[in-house]
Amino acid sequence: MRPWRTLRRLAVLCGIGGLAVTLPLAADTPRVAETPNEEFDCSQLADWKSPESATDWYERSLWANHCYIFQARAVRIGIDGVRTLALSHDIQDGIEREVARFLDGPEVVFERLGRIGRLSWSSSEDDAPASPAGAARHLDQFYRLGLGRGERIANRSAIRLDIEPLDGLRYGQRLWLDSSTALPLKRELLDDRGRVVETFQITELQAPRLHDGSVFFDDLRSPPQHPWRPEWLPEGFTAQPVDTRSERHGEAVGHRIYSDGLSTLSLFVESIEEGRERLIPGLHRLGISLAIVRHLTVEEGPMQVVVMGELPPRVLAQVADSLAWKEASGDE
Repeated sequence: MRPWRTLRRLAVLCGIGGLAVTLPLAADTPRVAETPNEEFDCSQLADWKSPESATDWYERSLWANHCYIFQARAVRIGIDGVRTLALSHDIQDGIEREVARFLDGPEVVFERLGRIGRLSWSSSEDDAPASPAGAARHLDQFYRLGLGRGERIANRSAIRLDIEPLDGLRYGQRLWLDSSTALPLKRELLDDRGRVVETFQITELQAPRLHDGSVFFDDLRSPPQHPWRPEWLPEGFTAQPVDTRSERHGEAVGHRIYSDGLSTLSLFVESIEEGRERLIPGLHRLGISLAIVRHLTVEEGPMQVVVMGELPPRVLAQVADSLAWKEASGDE
């Protein structure tokens, strides 16, 4: 296994997904139970009134990301250089399909299939909300959302959202939404000093079309069992119910994703075996993402812990240092 290859692929995927203000797509895995699909009828968006507040605009953008079919060209500008991409979003039989293709450098294509994800793992219907309305309300507890002046992006009229964290534990953003569809056209990621560290912008949005039908929500998912868990996370960060298993690594690498609805961090845990490549402990930069590496010795043996995300380094380090081992269980 090559750890950096896995982390670099995830960092790139986070970068190209940076413009999608949406709940993560849940993997389109086989359904365990024969239960009716919970769904959202996209056609009703055409009858909704124009949003008035910044939070309403953000919620509308979540629905738009799931319900519009489009193709686009985009550019990503960060400290690692400039990359151009072709993006597409389609819906077939209630399942979303996202494709991102890099147009320069090595030929790289990412594809995701899935349903609208939920906010957390669950074993009951009461504690795993699936609606973008729930995500917007959750986000409003940890960020201040404001409306900026209107602008023109990709030859389209745009509304600007200023998203400012209420603490020093996460980064802020400026987000430009298409005033007609609420699809995101541009995102600037701001570090804890207010500096722009990445710009992701649509340069051409080709005739977005509202899907004439429904999009499925994900089923309720029980959390996987791991003998470890972080005992500290920034307030508002919850474990995301997405399938992080890899055919390449099998059970050798434990991987969990945590998010507050806007910012995301990934946690990797694996045993350190003699003769296998390991990462150097400390702080590493992967594009605009940062990674903290720790080597620990526990009852199971030596372990390598990696925490990665677009968050202040001290936050990633505190998550890594809080990792604790326990009896294997599914609680979170």
